[in-house]
Amino acid sequence: MRLLVKGQAQGREIVSVTPQSANWKFVGFAAYRLAPEERIRFDTAEREVCIVVLRGVVSVQAGDHVWKEIGERDSVFDQVSPYSVYVPHHHAVTVSAHKDAEIAVCSAPGNSDLNARLIEPGMTGRSVRGRGSNTRYVCDILPQTEVADHLLVVEVVTPAGHSSSYPPHKHDTDNLPQESFLEETYYHRLNPSQGFAFQRVYTDDRSLDEAMAVENHDVVMVPRGYHPVVAPHGYDSYYLNVMAGPKREWHFKNDPAHEWMLAK
Repeated sequence: MRLLVKGQAQGREIVSVTPQSANWKFVGFAAYRLAPEERIRFDTAEREVCIVVLRGVVSVQAGDHVWKEIGERDSVFDQVSPYSVYVPHHHAVTVSAHKDAEIAVCSAPGNSDLNARLIEPGMTGRSVRGRGSNTRYVCDILPQTEVADHLLVVEVVTPAGHSSSYPPHKHDTDNLPQESFLEETYYHRLNPSQGFAFQRVYTDDRSLDEAMAVENHDVVMVPRGYHPVVAPHGYDSYYLNVMAGPKREWHFKNDPAHEWMLAK
């Protein structure tokens, strides 16, 4: 399966996707686990970055900016939004953990001289999407209404037995305002952690059609096509979405074969 990147159960680097490894142009994603007092350093170079504190407490330094001891979740399934930090291009970054922590580093090309900034939980938008067994809970971390060059970042919790990113939709055609072209990664977490979920990525002509069982810490790459997720009975699903493309707008098209259910 070309689109599934397995997460590592041990070690600092959990998973990594680069434009080179994905064979695309925009989205980069990595997740790290940090022990108390452990640090990770990197330079944003020609990219903008959104660091999401998935769990634990960390301090972040980006150039001359320092945010100390941010983060209040013990799990991505806690019903509270994360702390995040947006960092533009050409910044040296250090993330220091104060307790066991997990962070996501979301990236895309960056060229604007924007200010690094803290995104506090109260600054994020929380909403409920869908109904019945299609209900899921959304947190907009870096939506298109907030300033960035290309990055869009959102997290979604889907209860056990529910579907998500559903009805199946796609955003692989530059046809604004009807549809935008955006690459996307899904970083999956499961509760309990031994669980699994299912994700399918497919196009209308089925030239791309992959169905995957995803486990805790796996990433699914979505270069094009529809990409629904289903959480089986007994296991709640979490995923962190990173999207980026030539235009920073999210407009999607539902699969016409399944759009009927929206009228019910």
